[in-house]
Amino acid sequence: MPNIKSAKKRVLVTEVKNARNRALKTELKTKIKTFETAAGEEAKAAYTEAVKSVDQAVAKGAIHKNTAARRKSQMTKKLNKGE
Repeated sequence: MPNIKSAKKRVLVTEVKNARNRALKTELKTKIKTFETAAGEEAKAAYTEAVKSVDQAVAKGAIHKNTAARRKSQMTKKLNKGE
């Protein structure tokens, strides 16, 4: 355990950020899985939700922008291949 006041605060702030990022990433993974299991018109709606979720995760700093670009590209390929 830290003894210095600023170090104690960093521990608390890190825990909060960690929990927020974990929740964002879990939600993101769920939306991506929903897209991958969907078909037809459902897939288009799920794709829109998944891309939005990826963009939000980048905006909040949970994932890197290149990771987001790669995931969106992969999802777009799957959507177009399914049609």
